[in-house]
Amino acid sequence: MDSLPLFPLPVVLFPGTMIPLHIFEARYREMLETVLEGDRRFGLVYHDPDESGPFLNEAGQVGTIAEVRKHQPLQDGRSLILIRGIDRFRIQEEVLGGAPYYRANVGPYQDTPPADGSGLVARRGKSLALFEQVLESLPHVPEALPSFDVEKELSFRLAAVARMDTFWQQELLEMTDETARLDRLDPVFRFGIDRNWEGGKPEA
Repeated sequence: MDSLPLFPLPVVLFPGTMIPLHIFEARYREMLETVLEGDRRFGLVYHDPDESGPFLNEAGQVGTIAEVRKHQPLQDGRSLILIRGIDRFRIQEEVLGGAPYYRANVGPYQDTPPADGSGLVARRGKSLALFEQVLESLPHVPEALPSFDVEKELSFRLAAVARMDTFWQQELLEMTDETARLDRLDPVFRFGIDRNWEGGKPEA
């Protein structure tokens, strides 16, 4: 088991994707200082206090290991950071004492190996083609889109730009079959294509 500092937030971080964070609460400033002195990694766990109340740091919860890629300290002690999702983990047990922020012993949370790796590559290609059709149906293509490679895990990278609600994203994060995740994404892309093309593609 590995021990990780935990940062519960109402956001979902997918492996292979990047998001910015604003660190302002005192205990997480301390967490960030410790993380930056070490391997620059902590665990991000989806938690919405408005819906679920206080974070309980319970065994079984699935999150993503976050690596700090950029750190911009501000004069008042706050920080802006850019993090990248590395791998998923599952909380195994809470670590008590020694720090004002949450800590837990965690274990790996991995996909079930596919029976046909070559078939998975082709399956990724189908979802990527749908996503590209969504882009073609837009009046303006978003800037700074990530690159996509069907030889690597694709569902999380596509999910990060699909902008669905966070509960839906967390469900996707916890799925252990990439084909099933792509099956969940495809209807989202088809809906986007139909909506954007309804009545003809808008003029750029």
